[in-house]
Amino acid sequence: MANEEDDPIIQEIDVFLARSLLEKLYLFQYPIRPASMTYDDVTHLSAKIKPKQQKVELEMAIDTLNPNYCRSKGEQIALNVDGTCTDETSTYSSKLMDKQTFCSSQAASNVSRYAAAVYKKGELHLTPLHGILQLRPSFTYLDKADAKHREREAANEGGDSSQDEAEDDVKQITVRFSRPETEQARQRRVQSYEFLQKRQAEEHWVHLHYYGLKDSRSEHERQYLFSQGHGLAENTELIKSPSEYLMMLMPPSVEEESDKPMAPSNVLSMAQLRTLPLADQIKILMKNVKVMPFANLMSLLGSGTDSTAVLRCIQQVAMLVQGNWVVKSDVLYPKDTSSPHSGVPAEVLCRGRDFVMWKFTRDRWVVRKEVAAVTKLCPEDVKDFLEHMSVARINKGWEFMLPYDEDFVKKHPDIVQRQHMLWMGIQAKLEKVYNLLKEHLTPKNQEAQSGHPLLVSGEQRVNMAKAKVKQNYGQLEKEFQKQKAEMKSNDTLAKMDVSNIRIKEEPVSDEEPMDTSAYEGMNNGIVNGLHREDSMDSLNGHLPGGCIDRVAQELKAFVSSTFKKQFVLTLSELKRLFNLHLASLPPGHTLFSGISDKMLQDMVLDTGCKQILVPDLRQSQIPISFSWSFTSSFSQDRDTTGGGNVALIAWEQQCTPSRLLWEVSSTDCCFTR
Repeated sequence: MANEEDDPIIQEIDVFLARSLLEKLYLFQYPIRPASMTYDDVTHLSAKIKPKQQKVELEMAIDTLNPNYCRSKGEQIALNVDGTCTDETSTYSSKLMDKQTFCSSQAASNVSRYAAAVYKKGELHLTPLHGILQLRPSFTYLDKADAKHREREAANEGGDSSQDEAEDDVKQITVRFSRPETEQARQRRVQSYEFLQKRQAEEHWVHLHYYGLKDSRSEHERQYLFSQGHGLAENTELIKSPSEYLMMLMPPSVEEESDKPMAPSNVLSMAQLRTLPLADQIKILMKNVKVMPFANLMSLLGSGTDSTAVLRCIQQVAMLVQGNWVVKSDVLYPKDTSSPHSGVPAEVLCRGRDFVMWKFTRDRWVVRKEVAAVTKLCPEDVKDFLEHMSVARINKGWEFMLPYDEDFVKKHPDIVQRQHMLWMGIQAKLEKVYNLLKEHLTPKNQEAQSGHPLLVSGEQRVNMAKAKVKQNYGQLEKEFQKQKAEMKSNDTLAKMDVSNIRIKEEPVSDEEPMDTSAYEGMNNGIVNGLHREDSMDSLNGHLPGGCIDRVAQELKAFVSSTFKKQFVLTLSELKRLFNLHLASLPPGHTLFSGISDKMLQDMVLDTGCKQILVPDLRQSQIPISFSWSFTSSFSQDRDTTGGGNVALIAWEQQCTPSRLLWEVSSTDCCFTR
């Protein structure tokens, strides 16, 4: 009593039940729109409803003159959706996205506890709600744009470009005879998602006329929210005893199985899935995923699940292919079912799919045309088999979807052996049914037979290369030491007697003498068109005695300066540099008398270069090292600040597997290729 005195009744309000808008009143919610931004002032172009499904669509105009509206984007969207043609079926007749559509979804399946209330003059009038709908923007126009884009691509390609196997012009036609539908098959068909979508599409739209918030018709309709009569006959539902009234307000909590999300019958949430037995969980997961590694399966089943029990259950609904688990064919195609494409019974489908799975146990690649030729099934059925467990690769075929699970194979060799025996039995059955040839039984390569993936990562390639290097290291080391010993002996002989150096001379007839004259009359004593008194004829690079000293000095100066700049030169490169040097000389210079290849080679030797015979590096991958030590007059003139610099001239012979090197050095050096 003390609590009642502390909480006195301040006011009593009469409650009336209005029934004029019963089963007609809906509550619209816009969850992605703030409450301060209503659609009251937006122009509503059209409205329609499906009463049975409680589905509403509203079409509202977009303010294209708003500064926040991007006109270029609106034109691009309209072009993608409707194309260049404009007709009655066009979504945007103004060639501009000037409207948007809102589509509804049910916020609550049971709205019997909800009502709209109006308070007026100390009276509260309640009207039960028939539905609570949430409206969100619809993007079906993007689906229309994608459909047009696919049509254009199909027209350009002119066929199926997703795989390399071109279909033959002559296609097999299968005659299908309808059979009586069993009760079990009918229940599955009625509960299927396709059937639900078809039923929803059968209900026709009812077009409505929208009236604004301040319209007179809206004011008139709002009057129906008030109870029309205040008599007891009008409010018999409210004449209840206190206990009955409380029972109506707060009914006892009962688990309502009907309050489930609207989804296809074959879809379960993870919470619902984990309430089922372990075997059923694995079967449902494998039936939906079709291919799964064992580690992923364990993560989906949740922590605390016994892996041994999982292995025991999964072998009942799946087969091991390349270390991964693939759902069995009889799980996907149970008895008394048939192909949706050709009407082939489930037994034939299971046999064809087992053949595809068996092929993947022996190779990572499968060609669809080969499968169709062996199984004699229609291309659509074969494509379904392949899409369950593989991915199409252009110009290659179909590759198994997942990489080889080597971890599972190493951890569970007993399971692998048991699965191998099962596949041997399946192979024997397939050989009898399909009369498999030897080419079908033999894998394409050894890697496919072992089950390892053909795709090798970069790290694996590096490891393989290192292993090969280690295998060949001993042989390479022996050959290298042999080559090194030979080169050391050659260097020793060269130090003892420089005159014993073998110089491989190129025949003069093999290559034309270097033309250093500016004009053809140069050898006749004419330089740049002027006759020189001291000019002398030269023939084949042999100069008269009076001119030899000056030419030799100039040539030696050129060779010395060249080797100070560049340490390694081929004969052709030296000749090119000499021609450039001649071009920079003034007319009538001594070197214009004519220098042959032999004269240039002799001068290189006189300067202090050494000629070394080197094996052809292009025909051997063995590292070759050379070392030498001797002094010459030229080494004293060189800049040795670099330390260990080597000057080499090398040229390649046309008909000999060797290279000829010249070198000049002042210190011990090592040249390694």
